[in-house]
Amino acid sequence: MDSINQPFVIGIGGGTGSGKTYIAKQLQKIDPSKIILISHDHYYKDRSDIPLEDRKKINYDEPAAIDGDLFAKQMLALKSGHSIDMPLYDFSTHTRQNTTQKVKPAPVIIIEGILILTDKRIRDLLDLTIFVEADPDIRLARRLERDIGERDRSFEESINQYLISAQPMHDKYVEPGKDEADIIINNNRTIEELEDALETIRARILEVLENSN
Repeated sequence: MDSINQPFVIGIGGGTGSGKTYIAKQLQKIDPSKIILISHDHYYKDRSDIPLEDRKKINYDEPAAIDGDLFAKQMLALKSGHSIDMPLYDFSTHTRQNTTQKVKPAPVIIIEGILILTDKRIRDLLDLTIFVEADPDIRLARRLERDIGERDRSFEESINQYLISAQPMHDKYVEPGKDEADIIINNNRTIEELEDALETIRARILEVLENSN
């Protein structure tokens, strides 16, 4: 076990394209040496056992797409002061990479993902829960930019996945997570307004870091 106090764990949920990752990275900038960021996306199940064209048709926006048992086990280990070997996911092939990434516990752990607040096992580990909301048209635009620019998907593939699975699953699984959140951040406005909304969270993180080893 690493010699630190029990980490303070922040969970950031919200719909696809709502700005969860951006917000998580902004908070990590407070002190990258003492704040680690874990993306739920790395825990998608490996799909290498089925043809690529069939992998593209899978619903990746429902809880069953995530290896929830492994994620819960590793997040509990981190919170208990143990290092983990985090899986790495290849979004272009929908498969888990052969290598893993060693992640050591830190005073503050931020985990983010659309389904973070749907799993009670994860919610029970969180010290602060945040839900990021944004209008559907804004989320779609951001998702298209990400999928085409970063995940090697075509416009048609991305828009179809959004309409067929992402938005329906948002309504069914993601949106109810808002009721579990300590803080709700509206990310429809300007960067300046978003920064103002993050000040309270930054203050809480700084307080935690001041009291850590």
